[in-house]
Amino acid sequence: MASDDFGRLASSDLQGGGRRSQPGSTLQEATVKSATTYVMFDGNAEEAFEFYKSVLGGELQLVRYRDMGGEEGGNLPEDIGKRVANAALTWRPDQMIMGSDCPPDQTVNYANPAFSVCLDVDDQAEAERIFAGLSDGGQVVMPLDKTEWALLFGMVTDKFSIPWMINLYGGE
Repeated sequence: MASDDFGRLASSDLQGGGRRSQPGSTLQEATVKSATTYVMFDGNAEEAFEFYKSVLGGELQLVRYRDMGGEEGGNLPEDIGKRVANAALTWRPDQMIMGSDCPPDQTVNYANPAFSVCLDVDDQAEAERIFAGLSDGGQVVMPLDKTEWALLFGMVTDKFSIPWMINLYGGE
């Protein structure tokens, strides 16, 4: 399907009340392998990812700006070179969160984030453990409780100002 055809189909679908395409529709489905949350920090990415590792477990990989290839990597001021250029925490083969410290010429605004990291868990004990861990030093926005869509759902903003949602699906 040509990109013009896709654009025309997408446009006509949106004109039909803004509904999303359903399986089997004429819209081509994305071939995205996965979607991963990527969170930016202002100089404390390593501390944040070590905290997330203590809550979620798993393996953490960090790359610092000074370790990146090219001439610039070795010639950076120490305060910039030690910042995290990329972090990846994998706690299951299909579960990962990534992030970094923002470049020195940028800032992070946590005042009104337009996202939440949403974790779907397997059981109540895991939901409670993760929620309690992320709440440590943070702020509970919505306590874990039953909702229309989940056996348990809760929202917390962690001590690094990152918003999280914890879901235990399987509700009635």
